[in-house]
Amino acid sequence: MTTEALEAAPIARDAGWRDVAAVIGARGLARLRKVTAAIRPLAWVLMALAIGFWILGQVAGWAEFTVAAVVIAITVVLCALFLIGRTAYDVSLDLARTRVVVGERAVGGLKLANHGTRAILPSRVVLPVGSGRGEFGIQRLAPGEEAEELFAIPTQKRGVVKVGPVSVVRGDPLGLFERAHRRDDPVDLFVHPKTILFDGQSLGYLRDLEGLPAADLSRDDVSFHALLEYQPGDDLRHVHWKSTARTGTMMVRQYEETRRSHFVIGLSRAAAEYATGDDFELAISVAGSIGLRAIRDSQRVDVRVQGRELPAGTGKQLLDSLSAVTHSKPRRGGIEDLAGVVARTMPLASVVVLICGSKVRSDDLRLACSRLPFGARVLAIVADRSASSPALRRIGDADVVTVGSLEQIPLALQKVLA
Repeated sequence: MTTEALEAAPIARDAGWRDVAAVIGARGLARLRKVTAAIRPLAWVLMALAIGFWILGQVAGWAEFTVAAVVIAITVVLCALFLIGRTAYDVSLDLARTRVVVGERAVGGLKLANHGTRAILPSRVVLPVGSGRGEFGIQRLAPGEEAEELFAIPTQKRGVVKVGPVSVVRGDPLGLFERAHRRDDPVDLFVHPKTILFDGQSLGYLRDLEGLPAADLSRDDVSFHALLEYQPGDDLRHVHWKSTARTGTMMVRQYEETRRSHFVIGLSRAAAEYATGDDFELAISVAGSIGLRAIRDSQRVDVRVQGRELPAGTGKQLLDSLSAVTHSKPRRGGIEDLAGVVARTMPLASVVVLICGSKVRSDDLRLACSRLPFGARVLAIVADRSASSPALRRIGDADVVTVGSLEQIPLALQKVLA
């Protein structure tokens, strides 16, 4: 063996021992953190008092403090014994519905089963629901036994509520120690905004080569339907000469109207544009109602807010997306900036609906409408809870409707389409 090898051997052994020590230290530290996590603040206080009383009793010779220290220490040890035992429940969290409308109750069930061979002592189950939590007391479960707890979640606000994860908590009667084990995965509860159904196609269309055929017939379009006898005023470019020569009567082509179906909703979430939080919720409900109507009309629907585009391929996706909408930061801009983004990202939109609050100035709304794609039909809807009835006005080439409640939407659209 060379001199270099002899010198390198002790160095390699030292490096190996350091690695082993590091692994042992990391595992020991993790175990220590796990142990200390089960100690509540009151237990730390009592342990400090026990040590202090013991030292004081020994130094000053006061037996009372020594006895007090012993009593406190015994109490702490007895409480720690409550942590001993299994909490290996099989936990199942089941929500009857993961999507509800704001104001409805979401009902669910929590099932715990002991599939082990030993009994599980009484414990406490904690179920986080959003920023709050529910607690259930579970009695002793023998092997093979099950326990089920039913619960209802009130949904007073729209949003996405995270339910879970379930934690099984073991502790003592004095609350000195608490050991929690997480079970199951959290479940998202979508609280959808209120919407309203109304009949009829939501807004007008524009003809387009790539549009969808409609039931309306036209003398001039791109989707051929049938041949008709010529009528005065018909365009001679649509005369079908072969049929005319065969029948001896001038025949012209009749077409189905094809309609461009790119429907865009621009929902402003700038807090400065809404007088109250209720106005913002009304705006979201308006966006959901009109979007659902457009989806039922087989239109392609895109929803845009400041900062991002919302998935809206189906009605469920649309409502899920609207459930998570919150106010945007001021740097995201207002309705005019949102309109500019719509024009850049969706230049072929046929119908654009801008939804904002009552604090938007008419000049800002006019600027927003002027930025939208040329040729698109524009409708601006202002959410204002103080409006007793829908009001229609014109700003530039756009129709502007102010609504004070969800029920006013059908009447407002009738005024626009009249």
